[in-house]
Amino acid sequence: MCVHSSAGQLQRMLVALAQCEFAMGKTVLGFNMNQCEMKMYEETQQKIEESINSAHEKMGRSKQEIQQAKRIRKNRQEYDALAKVIETHPDRSKTLRQLEDLQKELEHLSQVKESFENKLEMRRKQFHALLSLIHELQHMLEYDEKASEKDGDEISGMESSPQAMH
Repeated sequence: MCVHSSAGQLQRMLVALAQCEFAMGKTVLGFNMNQCEMKMYEETQQKIEESINSAHEKMGRSKQEIQQAKRIRKNRQEYDALAKVIETHPDRSKTLRQLEDLQKELEHLSQVKESFENKLEMRRKQFHALLSLIHELQHMLEYDEKASEKDGDEISGMESSPQAMH
């Protein structure tokens, strides 16, 4: 029975050894699988970090593009506002023509004014001369009236003395 028991023990030891080898192989496979997963996780983490960095760079560029677009929009709005103001004013050649026309009209009006002033001065002189003539005529009439009165007095004095005539 001893042989039987030692063969049984050997059999049990071989089974135990096979179980240990199986457990160890299973552990090695688990370790290798964990190593592969760790490597895969590290690669995934690296890709995620690269994606995050790329996204940050894109966001930075996008912010710059937005700022530039805002500046361009602001400049366009200012340009449009200035263009509207400019459109309300006539162009330079038209303005120069208007200025030239106004200068000609001013010269014409100055000549008309001078003509009217000369005419007014002439009329004043004529009016003064007319007034002088009227005064002179009044003096002459007064003189003639006084002379007529004297003559009338002499005539009436002669009529009252009929003998003086005869």
